Amino acid sequence: MELVIRNARLADGTGGPAPVDIGIAGGRIVAIEPRIAADAKTYDAAGRLACAGLIETHIHLDKARIIDRCTPQPRASLSPVKGVTPLKPAMTVEDVRERARRTIEDCIRHGTTRMRTQLEVDPGIGMRGFEAVQSLADEFRWAIDIEICVFAQEGLISYPGTDELLVEGLKRGAKLIGGAPRYDKDPAGQIDRVFQLAREFDVDIDLHLDVGTTADHMDIHQVRELTERYRRGGRVTVGHMAKLSLMPPRDVEALGRRLADCGIAVTVLPATDLFLMGRDRDHKVPRGVADANLLLGQGVNCSLSTNNVLNPATPYGDCSLIRVANLYANVLQLDRQNELDECFRMLTDRSARLMNCSDYGIAVGNPADIVVIDAVSGAEAIAQIAQPVAAFKRGRQTMHWPTPQIIAPDAR
Repeated sequence: MELVIRNARLADGTGGPAPVDIGIAGGRIVAIEPRIAADAKTYDAAGRLACAGLIETHIHLDKARIIDRCTPQPRASLSPVKGVTPLKPAMTVEDVRERARRTIEDCIRHGTTRMRTQLEVDPGIGMRGFEAVQSLADEFRWAIDIEICVFAQEGLISYPGTDELLVEGLKRGAKLIGGAPRYDKDPAGQIDRVFQLAREFDVDIDLHLDVGTTADHMDIHQVRELTERYRRGGRVTVGHMAKLSLMPPRDVEALGRRLADCGIAVTVLPATDLFLMGRDRDHKVPRGVADANLLLGQGVNCSLSTNNVLNPATPYGDCSLIRVANLYANVLQLDRQNELDECFRMLTDRSARLMNCSDYGIAVGNPADIVVIDAVSGAEAIAQIAQPVAAFKRGRQTMHWPTPQIIAPDAR
């Protein structure tokens, strides 16, 4: 063995109530048992929680950290797209690389080891954002696995030239295709085209879906019908779904059962949806955050994710997924341990399942991707916004965050 992580408390509970040791060789986990006897380098987790890394399932690296460039907009009519669109022509590859680099580094510091990033491709930005982030995915492979979803933010049918750029991105290695139908003059046509391209290139789908002030019209029904028709179950994710927060629970449950039956996953993005929802109200403001736990109860796989960082859609953020999950738990008023445990799972194994990661988890034979968190359980990590204190990628330590210490005056 080359490394032993000692006294780690496993997030999935497979190690029992007592901490265990994790033996690593050749970048993989080779043993999980108490008190491994080995002449190897060691890291003492000191009874803290260990998981196979946190997972960002939906983040926009290409437009992170631009809030200082954006013209302020009226509160009631704020449009993130209108804030970003004028800036795109001036975004160079190096500009995107610098902003995305800082965001990736913050994600690594907060325990993220895998990521799906949404990248806009259209005539305004061309392939510059794609080129920047694709190069960073190679550069940071030592600490984080990054997969790219190319998508049409400002329209596909209504924005000539976007279709060709989506195709180019898929040919150049993007693993997914997505869209934002509500910004298109033909939302149904955009959804149809996304499914067509997904089948042509055999990639998964991740759509921004159903954000609005009423639940009168929802695109999820067309997405569900196409998922069933083309047998894409397990390969379709819908992000946001803020309109679910405007529906009675019984209606959400009924829709959830249909989504579970056809294999559509949901990513909830609480920071963004809470910030953007209800801007037309000056009282009784709707929260706009879908109840993922309610969906889980109907068999829907869900994740929680960051979405935006320091841009018009979310003008703050530190890339802490645990903080995002804590915000979500506050908004949904969750206080049971099992509910908070599910919040943690929506950052870890549920996210891995959403991204079809077959090698995720602390198990013998899997990559030695391990994050140690200053908590003893997933529920405690969410409730206390616990800090990840160390991270390992394929057996190599990639992050160390010393725990704070109180310095009392000398005893007299």
